[in-house]
Amino acid sequence: MSVRLRLTRQGRKKRPFYRIVAVDSRRKRDGEFLDKIGHYDPLTRPPLIVVDETKAMEWLGKGALPSDTVKSLLSKKGIMMKFDLQKKGVSAEKISEEMAKRDLLQKARAEEAKKKAPQPAPAPEAEPVKAEEPAPVEAAAPAVEPAPVVEAAPVVETTTPPAEEPAKTE
Repeated sequence: MSVRLRLTRQGRKKRPFYRIVAVDSRRKRDGEFLDKIGHYDPLTRPPLIVVDETKAMEWLGKGALPSDTVKSLLSKKGIMMKFDLQKKGVSAEKISEEMAKRDLLQKARAEEAKKKAPQPAPAPEAEPVKAEEPAPVEAAAPAVEPAPVVEAAPVVETTTPPAEEPAKTE
């Protein structure tokens, strides 16, 4: 049995919410799973990623293969980096130093992104309008006189008697 770390879709129509689970690779996408590792909500800003690091490290250590999306999510949380360092046999001190460096770099990138993001311009203060000044007059179009109103003649209804039909002879 090969175990995969992948997403299962939750949530209602057009409002996705995903669980990160360890599952037998032969199972359906939303089928039975072995263990829930975390969840991912792509609709929040910034997207919410919650992962139980110990469970993720345990499953990766057992040989579970993450899907491309889950690998990306675990990388954003720093779990893949930590797993790779442990796999290489790096000491716990060195791993904690590397993770601290990573955290500082992430914070610096976030601050830089905030600076580059377009800031909404402050609303200009409105100048008070003086009542004494007349409004500027633009070039006026030539005045057009309205057409004279013509009264209509009264409507006279005339009725004509219906024409008599000639009698039919047989």
